[in-house]
Amino acid sequence: MQFSETITMALGSLGVNKLRSGLTMFGITIGVFSVISVMTAIGALQYSIENGLSFLGSNIFQFAKYPANVSAGGNIKKKYQNRHNITYQQALHYQKLMEGNAREICLKCFGYEVKGQAVYNGVKTTPNLLIVGANRGFLTANAYTLGYGRNVNDEDVELARNAIVVGKMVEKRLFPHETPIGKVVRVSGHTYTIIGVLAEKGTAFGQSQDNLCIMPITRFFEDFGSAKRTVNIATQAPSTETYNATFDKAVGAMRIARGLRADQENDFEIYSNDSLKSAFVSVAGVVRVGAFVISFIALVAAGIGIMNIMLVSVTERTKEIGVRKSIGARSKDILRQFLTEAVFISEAGGILGIILGIIVGDLLAAWLKVDLIFPYGWALAGLIVCSVIGIGFGLYPAYRAASLDPIEALRYE
Repeated sequence: MQFSETITMALGSLGVNKLRSGLTMFGITIGVFSVISVMTAIGALQYSIENGLSFLGSNIFQFAKYPANVSAGGNIKKKYQNRHNITYQQALHYQKLMEGNAREICLKCFGYEVKGQAVYNGVKTTPNLLIVGANRGFLTANAYTLGYGRNVNDEDVELARNAIVVGKMVEKRLFPHETPIGKVVRVSGHTYTIIGVLAEKGTAFGQSQDNLCIMPITRFFEDFGSAKRTVNIATQAPSTETYNATFDKAVGAMRIARGLRADQENDFEIYSNDSLKSAFVSVAGVVRVGAFVISFIALVAAGIGIMNIMLVSVTERTKEIGVRKSIGARSKDILRQFLTEAVFISEAGGILGIILGIIVGDLLAAWLKVDLIFPYGWALAGLIVCSVIGIGFGLYPAYRAASLDPIEALRYE
């Protein structure tokens, strides 16, 4: 028999029992779908992180009361709640201790609880603006670029001026046909003069990075209070070569500013781009392992299903096998036909699982507003695994069919 004839006969046999073949194939689909969808979504997130979605700028580390993965609105462990806030006075003390040892030091405080909304000539933004109090280092520390106008400077901070730098979304909403520079807007009940507009930065994990207002940190404290706020301190080393030395000095300066004794552990968190990426990679690795284990179990169960169905098929078609052997079909032809049926069921389920997995994974990536990817490696691995399952679990039924004695098979009822 030619190989094309073997395939035609195998497909014809599967077509006789469409429902049974479809249900068997669906088991493979579920297993492949689960791993491909997870790997696609995680791969898209990781690709975006590695290609510019940095939390901090270059050569920068940050001190904060809370870890980077603890949000202001989430469930915060008591360990972090019980820490004393990093006060503005402590931040200034740290800044003074680090004079001459850092290229830039950013002091910043976020008004997460403030219902930020900007109003100009009766036009309003959405009430979810992020209000930030900072000094001139905010743009460098958070990888922003000034579009036009000017940044907050040291004099603005010293005099607590009513000046703000706005994100691109604020400009688009309030000033679609004119420049916002010099215009007076009302933000959360206070008036400010716009001095600059940030260049568009886009989104990260579904959240806009252009929906914010930056004002001098001293003005922020005067308008929104300072008693229960903590300051984040970002420090930029002069160069990559001096990063480690700057980091060591900074930790010592921060401990002094916090009034810690030599035997006391740090009561603040330290993180950088590398630590954030490492944290994501470790979490992604655990998710990958979990998805792989679940998918492996599902695929093994589906493989057992293929073997069971093929054994049933051999029993049902015993007389057919006897007829074919009696008119000249060789054992290897029978073996090849049944093996082709098993591989086809497995591969068809695998391809369907890959397609569905990529669609769902990329939909999740699109919802998070990160770049979409096609996981070529995992898709190829999925096809190979499906082939192995089809051959591995279909080999015994195919061998059993090929081993039937034609005389006994013809007499089978």
